[in-house]
Amino acid sequence: MQVIIFEIEFMYEYIKGNITELTPAYAVVETAGIGYFINISLQTYSQICQRNDVRLLLHYVIREDAHILFGFFDDDERNVFRLLLSVNGIGANTARMMLSSITSQEVRMAIEKDDITKLKSVKGIGLKTAQRIVVDLKDKISKTPAGNIFVSKDNHVRDEAISAMITLGFTKNTVEKCIDALLIKEPDLNVESIIKQALKQL
Repeated sequence: MQVIIFEIEFMYEYIKGNITELTPAYAVVETAGIGYFINISLQTYSQICQRNDVRLLLHYVIREDAHILFGFFDDDERNVFRLLLSVNGIGANTARMMLSSITSQEVRMAIEKDDITKLKSVKGIGLKTAQRIVVDLKDKISKTPAGNIFVSKDNHVRDEAISAMITLGFTKNTVEKCIDALLIKEPDLNVESIIKQALKQL
């Protein structure tokens, strides 16, 4: 029997609630008295494993035999997950496997640099599939925003720095790219240091 799958991207945007069960593969999040079973990657698990409550971005998949939720800690992971789903032969579980093996940023870099070896390092991804990912997503990946990859208890540092730079007259997109690059290299920078370094580069 053929299983028909519908990808419903925007029916549910996010869920916020208490974690009642958590494994590296899924989380049960309770909100309004209902527990939702949400599939997650190791990337998301590492971000929420020390938390009691959580806010996860969602991607909703409807199949003939099941309704499935996938949860993501940040925008970038969900954006990359959705791009991977657009590749022929890549399903939701394979996309999640990729994001459990390498981070969303590593997926982006591998595609941008034609790093087939990196993509092949993921279990279940062979040469042809890795090549297809690069060919299909090479142009798309650069046009898809990286999203907020620094969502954490210290995220206000990034936000304050971006806000200050915009106030100084710089455009949001330019500032975000610059500051995110700085934080990837030096994640412990404070607001003042971020702004000083960004001003030197822009």
